[in-house]
Amino acid sequence: MKTPSLDLQAWIAGLITLLGALFTIISLRLDNYKKEKLIMIESNRYKMITEFNVPVEMRDGTILRANIYRPEKNGEWPVLLSRLPYGKDTFAQPFLIQVPKAVQEGYVVIIQDTRGRFVSEGNWDPIPSFNQEVSDGYDTLEWISNLPYNSGRVGMFGLSYYAFTQWASALSSHSKTLQAIAPAFSWNDPYDGLMYRGGALELGLLTYWQMGMYLDTLPRHYSDQQELSKAMERLISDIDQLPRQIQSLPLKNYAPFTRTKVATSLIEVIKRGYMDHKFVDSLNLTNKLERLELPSLNIAGWYDIFLQGTLDNFVQMRNHRKSPKARNSQLIIGPWRHLDHGHHAGEVNFGLQANSTSIDLSEMQLRWFDHFLKKQDTGMLQEAPIQLFVMGENIWRDEYEWPLQRTEYIDFYLHSQGQANTLQGNGMLSLQPPEQEAPDHFIYDPLNPVPTMGGSHLMLPDFMDGPVDQREIESRDDVLVYTSSVLEEDVEVTGPVKVKLWAISSALDTDFVARLVDVFPDGTAINLTDGIIRTRFRDVNNGEEPSLLEPGKAYLYEIDLWSTSNLFKKGHRIRLDITSSSFPRWDRNPNTGHDFGVDGESDVIVAQQTILHDKEHSSSIVLPIIPRR
Repeated sequence: MKTPSLDLQAWIAGLITLLGALFTIISLRLDNYKKEKLIMIESNRYKMITEFNVPVEMRDGTILRANIYRPEKNGEWPVLLSRLPYGKDTFAQPFLIQVPKAVQEGYVVIIQDTRGRFVSEGNWDPIPSFNQEVSDGYDTLEWISNLPYNSGRVGMFGLSYYAFTQWASALSSHSKTLQAIAPAFSWNDPYDGLMYRGGALELGLLTYWQMGMYLDTLPRHYSDQQELSKAMERLISDIDQLPRQIQSLPLKNYAPFTRTKVATSLIEVIKRGYMDHKFVDSLNLTNKLERLELPSLNIAGWYDIFLQGTLDNFVQMRNHRKSPKARNSQLIIGPWRHLDHGHHAGEVNFGLQANSTSIDLSEMQLRWFDHFLKKQDTGMLQEAPIQLFVMGENIWRDEYEWPLQRTEYIDFYLHSQGQANTLQGNGMLSLQPPEQEAPDHFIYDPLNPVPTMGGSHLMLPDFMDGPVDQREIESRDDVLVYTSSVLEEDVEVTGPVKVKLWAISSALDTDFVARLVDVFPDGTAINLTDGIIRTRFRDVNNGEEPSLLEPGKAYLYEIDLWSTSNLFKKGHRIRLDITSSSFPRWDRNPNTGHDFGVDGESDVIVAQQTILHDKEHSSSIVLPIIPRR
């Protein structure tokens, strides 16, 4: 019996896939999966044995089930493990390790449904489930260590959630067994890209992911098939109507939060708000990686929702104070999105060499594990620890540290004659600091937010992610546009980007969004990276408590745009867009000093925003310029 794929990649197929999933999920019976099956498949070297739904007992008696792919030949083999919540039977990603190839190369591959998912027992709810991953990872590694064909060395691989299960398993202290990991597209701080960003709720991501997880979880909450059928019909309807429903206020009336029986902990995250980090501490890797003594092959994408997390994980491992093994960690960054690792992202074709299959990431990972699990000198540790893709130039390049040591951080200052609104305005970027200039003004209306157009997000296919022409939203009067003169030579920007913004608001609390854009000679405006700051959280990273604004007072905000690597070619222009929303990627700020929240109000206030750029208030974007020789 085929089970519906919960790998998020399947969502791109849209409603047709979901309708098919409805039929198969309703007919699912978990007891059909309790029988282990054994098949043998010929490979070029020897037969591959496949065992389906092998039971693995956790310390509390819960049974998790795994598929095992192993050489039929007698012997002891290193093990490659992946623990995921999206269905082990539909396991597929373009750049992940190819199972038949790995077995042919002398590995056992084990893919396990995590607790409460598909054919594994237990209950699934995001925060409690994340809490469980450390102990479940330990118990799974302990089970592997007792398999008769296991050599005693295990590596783990996978992306996103099943990148996190690698970190969790590593933190479980089963260090004698787990020797190396290859986490791809992995967060570090859940309040910097997973749950929140700059104090704003990641509404689009949480909605998209949560509703996807219901497809498998919902049947566990209904014993009556008729009730289950009705619940699934509502779910399909809600997904179909999400672009409209996501506009609803307050959030307590939002369908994904009201019509289901699962994922209540996500609602609790929203209720508790941005400052309650303890509730999601199990997801937080910050300051925990110092305990690890194994190397990690980190894989990232310039347009991935967890780009900064992957970079932070790599830096923490590479700069590890105690473990030489951890300092062997490496990093690969392509022009990829979270669910697409090809050479075409959004509206940009980066060339075939950008495709993950072109550089054979699957083979790279096998080389990684050959080195640490088979103790073969594959030459990887003699190679540069970083391979990054420079967009614009569209080439791969080796580097040796992050950020790059040769970086020159240069301020590009905002200028205008007081009318930077829209593409037709007079906003400019230059290296010259401002003198006395009139400020720019725009109105932010939470009921008419600037729509999300491209970027590092993960939402329904209605909202394209990746690099997308920004001219449509740059034509709005509530978007300020600052553009450099035409470049007389190539300018490379590689590294962390931030904006220093002097601003005044009429509201007690509001948001500011900044976006770096590459403007082509024909006017096409391609987004590179962006960020947001919710103003009452402006100083929390400095240890200060949240505080409301004094309306009419100027404040300096630092907006983290994360990182990018792009060659602004001769004839192009550098652009910075400033506005107060990107919806529905981030939830709207009502400007009242209160959250919409699950129990919040639906009242909103229109904010009058002022951006300063004068001698006393020199707003700028700080770009990491790489000298070109």
